[in-house]
Amino acid sequence: MIRFTNALIRDMKTLSRGRDWRGRSRTPRSAVEHESEQPPREFPTGWARTTSAQRARKVLQRTVLTPLTWSQTNPEIQGLDHLETVKGPVVFVANHTSHLDTPLIIGSLPKRLSDKLAVGAAADYFFDARWRAAVTALVFNAFPVERHRSRRLRSLAPFLLAKGWSLLLFPEGTRSEDGWMAPLRLGAAHLCVTNKVPIVPVVLRGTYAAMPRGRNWPMPGRPRVVVRYGPALHPEDGEGARGFNLRVGQAIARLWAEEELGWYQSLRAHAEGRLALPTGPEAVVTGPMSAPAVEKAKVASWRRTWESTRPLAPRRRPSAWQD
Repeated sequence: MIRFTNALIRDMKTLSRGRDWRGRSRTPRSAVEHESEQPPREFPTGWARTTSAQRARKVLQRTVLTPLTWSQTNPEIQGLDHLETVKGPVVFVANHTSHLDTPLIIGSLPKRLSDKLAVGAAADYFFDARWRAAVTALVFNAFPVERHRSRRLRSLAPFLLAKGWSLLLFPEGTRSEDGWMAPLRLGAAHLCVTNKVPIVPVVLRGTYAAMPRGRNWPMPGRPRVVVRYGPALHPEDGEGARGFNLRVGQAIARLWAEEELGWYQSLRAHAEGRLALPTGPEAVVTGPMSAPAVEKAKVASWRRTWESTRPLAPRRRPSAWQD
């Protein structure tokens, strides 16, 4: 009897909302007045850049985030000498394979740069829930970045650059599914060309093996990871976003190859045009980059994933030439 009464009450509620017994609308769709789709509300992040929030973020990053990341991984930081002459605002552009990427970059940057750093985060992932948006904005000074052009959010990047904030952007748009890279989108290059701001290329190696997509915690054993910074690249007079994006991609390809080839051999390979971004199933250029038909090594997807999950080789001894 109680079950029948509950079912009857539920059916009466359905009818009261303009539905029939099957839950279908009793009003034809053609008779319903058109309503424009309301854009999603933009989560405010200005509060995360107030003085009190900045102080709280410094405490969280230096006492919790960075020590925790360093305790679970074995980071090796290279190229910090390139940052000695860098003054903000600049845009750090990095490959993206893991949730470890942002904490590693923040923890490895000099404090004068990390204290004035804002991180671009996917609006549809980190800002879809208010609690996640609040935590991300506070801990990382994150601001929403539209990945799929579905939310039509106002870009905060030019505003932040004008206020003196440096940015950390991942132009691939999402984390890699197999540890290799996706083509670089033009957004970061266009932003820098328009605002006359340099880009500092950053390459992270070993982060996919340490904490691949789908894991919520790093692999045990403190796996070795590398954060490698390159020299700042400035947009040249008359250079467009595509040309600048190509130069950034070549710099990232050289930094990527240093892990296998070493510093000097990667410079030679770059000068000879034998390097390209490790994107898709095609990884290594064997001919000049200007050639109309470029040969590349075809690699099966399972082999690429297997290669990315292999731990990095033991720490290299730095080259005297590089110092």
